[in-house]
Amino acid sequence: MNSRSHAAELPLAAAPGVRDRRDSLPARLALVAEVVRSGFLELWAHKLRSILTLTLLMLGVFTLVVLTSVIDGVIDKVQTGFAGLAWDGTAILQPRDPKTTEDQKRFAMSPGLRFDDLPRLTTPHPKVTAFLPRATKRTTIRVAGGTERVFVTGVTPDYAVFMNRPVALGRGLTADDARRRSTVAVVGATLASKLFGGADPVGRDVVIDGVPWRIVGVTAPLMIFSEELYYDANGLMVPLETYVLRLDADRKLTHLAVKLRAKRDLEEVSSMLLSRSRQAHHGIEDTEIKDLDAEAAKGYSQFMEEMRSWRVILSALAGTVLLVGGVGVLSVMLISYSSRRYEIGLRKAMGASDTEILFQFLLEALVLASIGALLGTVGGAFLCQKLSHFFPWGLVVNPLGLVAAWGVALGLALVFGLYPALRAAKLSPMAAMR
Repeated sequence: MNSRSHAAELPLAAAPGVRDRRDSLPARLALVAEVVRSGFLELWAHKLRSILTLTLLMLGVFTLVVLTSVIDGVIDKVQTGFAGLAWDGTAILQPRDPKTTEDQKRFAMSPGLRFDDLPRLTTPHPKVTAFLPRATKRTTIRVAGGTERVFVTGVTPDYAVFMNRPVALGRGLTADDARRRSTVAVVGATLASKLFGGADPVGRDVVIDGVPWRIVGVTAPLMIFSEELYYDANGLMVPLETYVLRLDADRKLTHLAVKLRAKRDLEEVSSMLLSRSRQAHHGIEDTEIKDLDAEAAKGYSQFMEEMRSWRVILSALAGTVLLVGGVGVLSVMLISYSSRRYEIGLRKAMGASDTEILFQFLLEALVLASIGALLGTVGGAFLCQKLSHFFPWGLVVNPLGLVAAWGVALGLALVFGLYPALRAAKLSPMAAMR
């Protein structure tokens, strides 16, 4: 469609004799509708360049939606995980690494943190609600069909309660299991899925160090990022008494967790634990206290800082694609301006104002950007929804993110479409119709 044939379709409202009727609301709405129609006609007349520009905008918005969904999914997973780790008011007593040669000599004279220390270390204290000893080793287990390297952890029966490890199938470890030194185990949800797929593992046996252990329960899935890194998700929990009897001749403890009645009691309880440890270890200070609340807060802060950096990087990547789409809008509108000079001059000669010409060009740019943004947001949201369950952390489609992506696309269209629109608005009828 050439500019002259297109100009023949101009609205009657552009004629000088009807200028006084333009100020009414119906006339303005009719003019807007005509401008929109005219914009669509112009874009349709140059389908190839319009589609190419639309595709770039669509890809930019699509990329922005998907990448932000990935970041938001990871953040949501980690936030949920930290909330469910039950570290609130938790401190641990653990062996201290020797820093000097002198430390090595002194620590060699200590038996270390051992199961035999528990009677002294776990004497009831008014500021402590629970003592939770733990011993962990990585070993190979045998199941029907093969072997697997896993974490085996010895814990007391109340560990699951205080550390928020509910049992989803079967039962948990009991005081009777501990008293009888039973070879029973509770398997983590991640490991259960890996070993048995969708089958119920309760009642099945696994072989550890040549001894069969009966699975009596399966923990609920941990809502944490990368469950593979967590012993409780990717391992077995067994009675601590059986662990030191069957799996560790040295009777070593990994640590002793302490649940406080109040966070403010940390200093007092820490001093008490270190004192008891010194008494048990011949006066040698070979243990230390770690505040899990502080460690968790520090780790969470570092993680969020990394996520903010990644959000900036990924947004910049998507923004680059959108920027290219904006340049495409600029190119399309400049070509449109060059090919429609006669139409612009004719409209102005018939009484069209600079504002109307400016409005039409900007509206065409917005129409182009709106279609691209719509396809990008819908496509990105649809893809994220369909693929969410394939990602270990899920994909979170934030409605505000969709609106933001849409807004960025329209903003770029306005910025890049402004120059051609201004050139068209300032074009004189005489120069245009030569």
